[in-house]
Amino acid sequence: MGLYPLDEERQAAVDKIRKRVIENIGRNMDLYGIPVSTGHLYGLLFFADKPMNLDEMGQEMKMSKTSMSTGVRTLLDYKMVHKVWEKGSRKDLYEVEYDWYQTFFDFFDIKWRKSVESNIHILKKSMDEMNRLMKDHHEDELLIAVLQQDVSRIKEAVAYYEWLDRLIDTFVSGEIFKLVPKEPPGE
Repeated sequence: MGLYPLDEERQAAVDKIRKRVIENIGRNMDLYGIPVSTGHLYGLLFFADKPMNLDEMGQEMKMSKTSMSTGVRTLLDYKMVHKVWEKGSRKDLYEVEYDWYQTFFDFFDIKWRKSVESNIHILKKSMDEMNRLMKDHHEDELLIAVLQQDVSRIKEAVAYYEWLDRLIDTFVSGEIFKLVPKEPPGE
């Protein structure tokens, strides 16, 4: 299957090293909320020397086409792999996104932006309700004190989520590299 045919001994040595990396990628995918098996699929595609279809992935990983399809869909959703077109092929082919910086940014944008927006919405809605409650019960000093403390806490939370939203913007725009530049790969 490889573009670089190796004898059995050299291929076994390469496969052993790759397997260690693939195992580690699978374990680390937990950070993304992605199952280990899908992480292994990503690792397989990472080392593939050409785009692969679901049947090829299933053969390599000894998993069902359904499992491969579910894993690929997850990786597509997070923009960690993409579909490619190859002349003469009627099957969908997939390859990994090798720009890990972009993969992280896309994941962060997809997962965190949604959470940030949801949290800001709920916090502001709750603050509006608290302000109405204070207005409706302006004579109740104890209630006002409790609500004012809660509003203060909510304002701090909103400020945090707005900061996080701006942080996500720096990833999406690439501005983050002005603060934390990419380093060239080591030797």
